[in-house]
Amino acid sequence: MSFDIEMKAAMETFIVESRDLLQDMEDLLLGLEHSNDTADAINAIFRAAHTIKGSSGLFGLDHIVSFTHVLESLLDKVRDGEIPISAKLVAALLPCRDHLSLLIDRIAVGDLSASPELTAAGAELHIQLGYFLDHKQGSETGSAIQHASDEPTHTSRTEGCKVDAGNWYLSLRFGPNCLRNGMDPLSFIGYLNTLGDVVHIVTISNELPEADVMDAETCYLGFEVVLRSNATKEAIESVFEFVNEDSVIRIVPPNSKIDEYIEIINSLPDDIELLGEILIKSGVLTKNELESCLSLQRQRRQNSTSEESATLVPIGEILVKQEMLQKPVLNAALNKQQQVKDSKARERQSIRVDAERLDKLIDLVGELVIAGAGANLRANKIADMALLESTSEVMRLVEEVRDSALQLRMVPIGTTFSRFQRVVRDVSMELGKDIILEISGGDTEVDKSVVEKIGDPLMHLVRNSMDHGIESSTVRLARGKPAQGILRLNAYHESGSIIIEVSDDGGGLNKDKILAKAIERGLITPNAVLSDKDIYALIFEPGFSTADQVSNLSGRGVGMDVVKRNVTSLRGSIDIDSEIGVGATIKIRLPLTLAIIDGFLVGVGTSSFVVPLDHVIECVELPKESDDLDYMDLRGQVLPFIRLRNFFEIEGELPRRQNVVVVGYGDNKTGLVVDRLMGEFQTVIKPLGRLFNHVKGIGGSTILGSGEVALILSIPAMTQLYSAQEQKKLLNSSMPLPGPKKQTQEL
Repeated sequence: MSFDIEMKAAMETFIVESRDLLQDMEDLLLGLEHSNDTADAINAIFRAAHTIKGSSGLFGLDHIVSFTHVLESLLDKVRDGEIPISAKLVAALLPCRDHLSLLIDRIAVGDLSASPELTAAGAELHIQLGYFLDHKQGSETGSAIQHASDEPTHTSRTEGCKVDAGNWYLSLRFGPNCLRNGMDPLSFIGYLNTLGDVVHIVTISNELPEADVMDAETCYLGFEVVLRSNATKEAIESVFEFVNEDSVIRIVPPNSKIDEYIEIINSLPDDIELLGEILIKSGVLTKNELESCLSLQRQRRQNSTSEESATLVPIGEILVKQEMLQKPVLNAALNKQQQVKDSKARERQSIRVDAERLDKLIDLVGELVIAGAGANLRANKIADMALLESTSEVMRLVEEVRDSALQLRMVPIGTTFSRFQRVVRDVSMELGKDIILEISGGDTEVDKSVVEKIGDPLMHLVRNSMDHGIESSTVRLARGKPAQGILRLNAYHESGSIIIEVSDDGGGLNKDKILAKAIERGLITPNAVLSDKDIYALIFEPGFSTADQVSNLSGRGVGMDVVKRNVTSLRGSIDIDSEIGVGATIKIRLPLTLAIIDGFLVGVGTSSFVVPLDHVIECVELPKESDDLDYMDLRGQVLPFIRLRNFFEIEGELPRRQNVVVVGYGDNKTGLVVDRLMGEFQTVIKPLGRLFNHVKGIGGSTILGSGEVALILSIPAMTQLYSAQEQKKLLNSSMPLPGPKKQTQEL
């Protein structure tokens, strides 16, 4: 039972890590076409494929091993420079990455076998890969593809271990009982000719005794052999398999191949930590050589004193001293071992945490914030100084716990951005346009829940910019622009919010066309006076589209209204800046987190409201001369304000003195007229539920320390709603009243 649980956990880890590797593979493949230094990227792609292949073999997923084997063979040729990097090569490798992703997805749902459809798709991809391989290797690769499914599960980089033409040096000291056991040393030397050419041989006879004491059945001779061969060290060693136990066989590779061995060691995956395993995997050392060396080390340990055992010669030095490998190769292996250890140490610094556990922690911290606020309120009522100091310290610690817990949910938005590299590449090919994606601010951190929900809106905006915004190469050249269009994704922090910008250097938005379409659909009146931003905001109306033709990507008026609705549901806003012929920038403003915020508590009548502290600029007293106005003079500037009492239709007597909370949103300032200022307040955001979805200007609710419910104001939504109401009043007051003219027409 425990074994099954462990295997299930291991399989889940394999799935998660494979998906991470496949995402890295996609990012690296997309960067190959625009990178000058491709060596590191190709090595990383190869390691990703090799790791997935090896891990799949451990779980008996032979269909993944078979498919990845051919992909790995191609990547190996690319890494060795035999196949050049090109757009066609990347176009062939990306579907292979997608196919692996589909295979992993089937594993994730519990299907460990390959479906006929996926098997056929994999065979088709193998044919496409075979084009590149056959281009270089002819029938040899075709055979490799044909028999890929016959490859053993435990595969190693055998092709990388092959050594081209060169001289191997073999030092052979056969055991004295070799002849007595029926083994002829000369037959072994003769068999070496099947692996290559024995170009030189020297007989060592210094162990040969005098003739009168010589035993005819005892072997006294040794041999030094020079062999020209392209076989591996393991293949050469296997020739002497039957005499290995009582003979001393030393196989020294050509000095000219040291650099090749070092390169092989450096390219090994970062999951091998033992020095001996690194040397075996690279083909420098055989298992028998390692065993004999370890045996020699154990003998020395047994024969040494306690002080000497503390300073035993390392295994690497023994290998060099026994001429089993060269010093530069050992140094390369030791460096690789250190790199792997450092990488493992970094991995141990982070752990994977289930998202549900993290969400539960945030909820508990939220409840702790509410409980702490309640304790602080009761301490204030009692006016016990010692208790107040204690509750203040508790609140400080709760705030630190809150900040730390929220940091656990913060992830770089660059991971989301990088996924659009593939989208831009595929869509640009579909549209027949030359478009590249530039990413900046990828290290900007935002709450994981925000990242998960912003993906679809960003997808709409990116595809819309490519379809409508960026012109074709012919049009761009005619307008004096570069043929290649640029789409940019940028992110940065501003005033406690995260700003995400989607911009392009296309033709920009046509205001006249948008206005004409809006008037045609009855969204605005012909005599309406709108600012540029108000005009651009019309494209977010449901069903609004200025496209002359409907394409597979856009033009049906579906998408932009969904974008705004999704952004608004995240307590965010969206604005557009555009210039004809230059391009357009769509700016999304979102809160950093959706769980807990710092708020400023205000009161109106018997109701309490929370203003997000990030929007609060200052608090001032409402001037008496502003009683009948909707604006005031703030140090020489006109500040429009919203009377919350009127906005929410709150009844009750006005207090003698009212206050104005000056809030900022983007470049705009607005005032909120309130009755009471109640100070800063840590707020746990609770959703209002579907019943209150129609309520505008509210971003959620929270529970106060007293147990009362307070509404959290959405400053962006409130200011936009208020502006729309004022504009509607202005239009109604300026419209001519129907009079005699209408009656005359009816007569």
